[in-house]
Amino acid sequence: MRDSHNARNRHQRGMVLIAVLWMVVALSIIVTGITRSVRDEARIMSLTRQGVEAYALGDAAIQLVLQDMVSRTAPISRLTQVEPVYRGVPMVVQIMPINGLIDINGASVSLLNSLYVVGGGLPADAAAALAQATVDARERKDSRGAPVPFEATEDLLQVPGLGYALYARLSGLITSDLRRGGGKVNPLAAQPEVLTVLAGGNAGVAARIAAGREGGLEGIDTTALGADFTDIAAVQRFHIKARVPLSDGAWLWISRSVDLGARGHDGMPWHTFRTSYGFEHLHRKNS
Repeated sequence: MRDSHNARNRHQRGMVLIAVLWMVVALSIIVTGITRSVRDEARIMSLTRQGVEAYALGDAAIQLVLQDMVSRTAPISRLTQVEPVYRGVPMVVQIMPINGLIDINGASVSLLNSLYVVGGGLPADAAAALAQATVDARERKDSRGAPVPFEATEDLLQVPGLGYALYARLSGLITSDLRRGGGKVNPLAAQPEVLTVLAGGNAGVAARIAAGREGGLEGIDTTALGADFTDIAAVQRFHIKARVPLSDGAWLWISRSVDLGARGHDGMPWHTFRTSYGFEHLHRKNS
């Protein structure tokens, strides 16, 4: 009887020990989960705070650049990069006249064709058909017989045969915001990818022109570009993009599309008509 009683006690003690161990494991899991949750929330709060501060810094840098642009006697007519420091934070601000992009409301059929072949990777026949369809779409008339231009670059998705994958490849090369630009591109204001389109796919020509521009050369030879595609003219509309470094090695970018020829509703001597922002990794900051 005593052996049976001892066996029951040992069994009960074993069950209690197992229950205690399970409770310890459960509590450990809960504590680990809470710790991880707190750590994640703290990280999110830190990133949010960094983002808000970086956005304010980037916006301030753009405002400083705009003030300098307004005070100039001659407008900026080429792609320009400045590196302002505000409150001890060095930033990179790119100033691009909007005619450095391909105007989908004014570009000729041949320029659109080159855009779709070089920038979009389409076969020649498909590109030619899509270029004509684009012109047809932007020349459609409203009820009063007036043409209805593309209001945003995303409106290209209304063109039959132009899907999102193609639009994504083109979105950084085009604009719908150029007014009275004649549909031609300023090669001194264009990114290398746009220059490659103007050069019919010749990346070497594009690189040479971009290198000369970045080196501050005057009188850059652009004769290798399509003569019907280019026009070096000053405009009042600019795309200004500021990049602000974050502590984790990433960058926050903020961009404003502005018109220096119009006064804003806030009383500023310029009108901001488009704003966007996002994040990018360190190795892409110079893209």
